[in-house]
Amino acid sequence: MTDAPSVDPIEFRQWMSRWPTGVSIVTTHHEGADYGLTVNAFLSVTLDPATVLICLTHDADSTPPILRSGRFTVNELAYDQKEWADRFAQASSPVAKFAGMTVERGEHQVPRLTDTIGSLSCRVVEPTVTVGDHRIILGRVEGLRRGRDVPPLLFVRRGYAISDGDRSELLPSA
Repeated sequence: MTDAPSVDPIEFRQWMSRWPTGVSIVTTHHEGADYGLTVNAFLSVTLDPATVLICLTHDADSTPPILRSGRFTVNELAYDQKEWADRFAQASSPVAKFAGMTVERGEHQVPRLTDTIGSLSCRVVEPTVTVGDHRIILGRVEGLRRGRDVPPLLFVRRGYAISDGDRSELLPSA
């Protein structure tokens, strides 16, 4: 069996940009330091046992600590947390990303961002899968916290949006 011919990466990116996704910040704690990054490749896999999937680039500063600690938390962002998403999407130091942020600590010291829609505390399920420049990581959900009952922050057409179920709105870019 041969691989199917590849599609143009720019055309594929444009096609995928039409698919709205939720925006989350995935956090971990390893060897005394907190790490985090903005992620929109997150989804539920199964309810029993409760399992989620995240997809991270190999060169993201948070990928090795997540794999080494075996723990991560998915923090689902609310419509008014665009600045948080931008901050954790930057290639800045972990200390700069968490500066001034209020976090709660779970059993394994993994930071949970406060004031979000909610968070899922997860344990990495081995093995992970490498695809191109990304790593697919499954997480067994060991705890959840419900937060604010507000619309989520969405990412669509290379920008942020909100939807309350009745209407949707693209947010202005910075």
